Amino acid sequence: MFKKETYIERRRSLLAKLSDGIVLLPGNGESPANYPSNPFRFRQDSTFLYFFGLNHPDYVGLLDVDSGEEMLYGDDYTIDDIIWMGPQPSLAEKAQRVGVAHTRPLAQLAKRIEAAVAKGRRIHFLPPYRGETMLMLSRLLGIVPDRLPAYVSVELAKAVVALREIKDADEIAEIEKACEIGSKMHTTAMRMCRPGVVEQEIAGAIESVALQYGAGVSFHSIVSQNGETLHNHYHGNTLLGGKLMLVDAGAETTMNYCSDFTRTIPVSGRFTSKQKDIYDIVLAANARTFELAAPDEFYYRMHNEASLVIAEGLRSLGLMRGDMREAVAVGAQALFMPHGLGHQMGLDVHDMENIGEKYVGYDEETLRSSTPGLSSLRMGKRLREGLVITVEPGIYFIPALIDKWEREGLGGGFIDFAKVREYADFGGIRIEDDMLVTSYGNRLLGNRRPPVTTAEIEAFMGER
Repeated sequence: MFKKETYIERRRSLLAKLSDGIVLLPGNGESPANYPSNPFRFRQDSTFLYFFGLNHPDYVGLLDVDSGEEMLYGDDYTIDDIIWMGPQPSLAEKAQRVGVAHTRPLAQLAKRIEAAVAKGRRIHFLPPYRGETMLMLSRLLGIVPDRLPAYVSVELAKAVVALREIKDADEIAEIEKACEIGSKMHTTAMRMCRPGVVEQEIAGAIESVALQYGAGVSFHSIVSQNGETLHNHYHGNTLLGGKLMLVDAGAETTMNYCSDFTRTIPVSGRFTSKQKDIYDIVLAANARTFELAAPDEFYYRMHNEASLVIAEGLRSLGLMRGDMREAVAVGAQALFMPHGLGHQMGLDVHDMENIGEKYVGYDEETLRSSTPGLSSLRMGKRLREGLVITVEPGIYFIPALIDKWEREGLGGGFIDFAKVREYADFGGIRIEDDMLVTSYGNRLLGNRRPPVTTAEIEAFMGER
């Protein structure tokens, strides 16, 4: 938890951005894995954490824009709870730690909201992403669950995004911690990677690192020698010599700030010449983004510049042909990189995407494109100092996608499908790092960047 003044200032800043009404910020509750007393690992709602800082289930924050009143609703533990859990601080004691003076039992929240609704006051809430929260809001507001999206507060969504997306020094320090853990995860994977090892062994080992040093993983780890499947969570393959293993994994700190790295490494410890050619193109696209990213630059332009590096590299290998700027303009390189270049990161690994990409990654100044590849970019808007962004270009040879594009005549004539067929069993390569936008440009997050060049990776794996 940060110092209480941090949370006081965050709530004050939020109230200053809103015109009137009541802000309702529900925290998360426990979610049963298979029966009520065996829940999944608790993960607090990130917006509640940002403004109230309390990593505890079944709390609801309320802010009155007109009066400035701040209230926490929740229940104290009973003696039956204490028998199992030991002595626990009261809700009032916890509220004082984050500068909230007033608390009430959770049962009293309904009366407060009912009275506000009766007076015609606006109730601001964000899009609910859990069924339990959706049902709670439905009961409180008298709105059937299916209609809740129509009543989400756009004013609140924009205000929260504007505050949360600019990280202060304390937040950056937490993200650096997450990056340090993430680096340990990836070097652990590199040490273990060799023919005959089952992917699950590596997945289990790197996730244990996340638990040893933090609160666990920031998302389900991707550990796969079938890297052409972008989000491959199957870990049952035995690693084969000559293949590549893609590891996309990150950690959360105990304060729930995240990291997100991807490395692609040769199972045998050395890249083949073919693998090195593709790898170096992807690394050049990663490096190009760090060369260009700075305040007032648009991230969709970073995507296009990285895409151009990929297209030019693939043309040099004979897989694409023609004018590569024209190819990128129509999205021809999306056959090889069908996803976007990156996304915001912070308290969520895809920061605030529950609020909506149209608010987080785009705005009135920057509308989403329909061009292949660019249409999948989660973050396209103007960069600002304090933003944390992932940079994750990739090249993949996806047989089903290659079939579709060739069959339907896609690619604008820029693809040499006969040459592409020679890479049908190649797999995929992605290289991902985490970037902080600074006043002078940007910098890499994490003091120990996992080995990233082919020489660094081969040297590291050779020392196992």
